[in-house]
Amino acid sequence: MAKAAPRRGKNKDNARRSKKKISVLKQEKVDYIDYKDVNLLRRFMSDRAKIRARRVSGNDAQQQTEVARAIKNAREMALLPYANRITTQRGGGRGRGRDGDSVRADGPAPRPTAPPPASGADDVVGADFEGVADVMVEAPPVVAGTPEVVEAAPEVVEIPPTEGAGS
Repeated sequence: MAKAAPRRGKNKDNARRSKKKISVLKQEKVDYIDYKDVNLLRRFMSDRAKIRARRVSGNDAQQQTEVARAIKNAREMALLPYANRITTQRGGGRGRGRDGDSVRADGPAPRPTAPPPASGADDVVGADFEGVADVMVEAPPVVAGTPEVVEAAPEVVEIPPTEGAGS
């Protein structure tokens, strides 16, 4: 009786990866990775502008270091971004009830019907300043050899109103 050939089962050490990924550089026969070739370098970056790992891109160690160096040079020359911000609408957050349902119905947040109450500082906004002269405050000059922080009171200089300005 002949002995049956041993059947090949799954490789237990390498069960996840059954087929080795081939590098884009080998497929397109790229010898030199130029930092100015932005279209090639974007293939080795994620959507958030991170450099992809070797296991994802399929590069060997030497190719990966060359790609990483080229991407870093292109970032320095402002040809590639350091980071991309992805803006997505996310559900959930703080406004959830017990059952996971949103407390507020879909739609924008309610707008206030009345303006906020005015405080003492806000009353000046609508005041009439006609006839009041402009006032400019000048700081004392800094002399060489004196400390930068001067504790003298600033001089107040009144500027006469011009005839063309105003109403």
